[in-house]
Amino acid sequence: MMTIATTSKLYNQVQSLLQAADGFQSVRQLALENLETTGFPAPKAEEYKFTNLTKKLENALTNTAFAKSFSLDQSSVDAHIFADFDGDVLVFTNGFWNQELSSISQEYQVSSVKEDALVGSIAKPGKDAFADLNTVAFQEVIKIRVAKGKVIEKPVLLLHLNQPSDGQILMPRLLVEVDEVAQVTLLEYTVDLEDGVYFSNALTEVRVGAASHVNFFRLQNQSSNAIVMDTLETDIHRDSVFTSVKISLAADMIRNNLTLNLLDSGCEGNMYGLYLLNGKVHVDNHTNVDHTKPHAVSNELYKGILTDSSRGVFNGKIFVRQDAQKTNAFQQNNNILLSENAIINTKPQLEIWADDVKCSHGCTTGQLDEEALFYLQARGLDKTQAKGMLLYAFAGEVLEFISDEPFKAYITNLVVERLGTQF
Repeated sequence: MMTIATTSKLYNQVQSLLQAADGFQSVRQLALENLETTGFPAPKAEEYKFTNLTKKLENALTNTAFAKSFSLDQSSVDAHIFADFDGDVLVFTNGFWNQELSSISQEYQVSSVKEDALVGSIAKPGKDAFADLNTVAFQEVIKIRVAKGKVIEKPVLLLHLNQPSDGQILMPRLLVEVDEVAQVTLLEYTVDLEDGVYFSNALTEVRVGAASHVNFFRLQNQSSNAIVMDTLETDIHRDSVFTSVKISLAADMIRNNLTLNLLDSGCEGNMYGLYLLNGKVHVDNHTNVDHTKPHAVSNELYKGILTDSSRGVFNGKIFVRQDAQKTNAFQQNNNILLSENAIINTKPQLEIWADDVKCSHGCTTGQLDEEALFYLQARGLDKTQAKGMLLYAFAGEVLEFISDEPFKAYITNLVVERLGTQF
């Protein structure tokens, strides 16, 4: 167990939280026992080798206090909803669901649950210290349930509004259960209303029932003082499709853990990501795909553009178990570095125990094509425009996987603005 001041203080606080926690005692206790055994990741921990989140928390959080919800009026919420959005909005303030400001007009259920067997069954305790921390310390679990046969036509926006003061810690916890032959698209992003140094440690579990279709599109564009740990784990059942698109633009440090458990035949899991990093922003994407049964497909594409002294990390693992014959699994990570001080650490990995599969993985890291840049300048574009056009051509492939057009347009505008100016 680490004994450094902040994490030690944090550990003591979660112990007291466990005693006062309402519900989920058994899974919380198991998570705490794991946390006691492993402690927070040390600098040499393999899974956090290039992202020393423990040290970052030690240096950045002079105080530690668990954040509370806060009041907000409807106009303040509306001001942060992107143009042309057509769907329901679930509002979260400092990680707490604000029912009064949320709208639920379609046929699905949202509730705060005190006990649910799915909680901790998908993201099982013992896999990651920060996921365990969330399990011990979350104050509420918000469950979104789409019943069998329901097709939610319009997207559901998960709008997180944070008002963090220095040292505050947020522990959002979300459970999404989509029954058989159902469909839903979730959009998610966070707006920081204040600029305090804070730590958000979110955990989301998603169960995708047989023959269902779930899209989860997320944007990270937070304040330069935000330290973000985001864990998403999914159980995907027979003949179902889950697609994740994660766009990371700004924060201080971000660590994303994404796991797809393909539990049956006919599953399809898709993971796409884009990170545009400048300044000293640090973004780490850790992904896992676990093929356990035959005739399943996974597709993964992550792209990064980095400049200044920013740092990106990509660590993608694909496991193909012995029973997972006829698996198709594809993984690719491509990066462009625009400055000498920008760093990317990339590690695509395949572990295959089956012998009748079609799998590939790879990564590239390079610089902007000078000949293409010269070609565009020769046709009348100035250097900034030419550079922005080439970079957008590179990044746009990931944006195309966002099937909700207004959300894609919102993110595209942010990307174009970034590429046309600061890069």
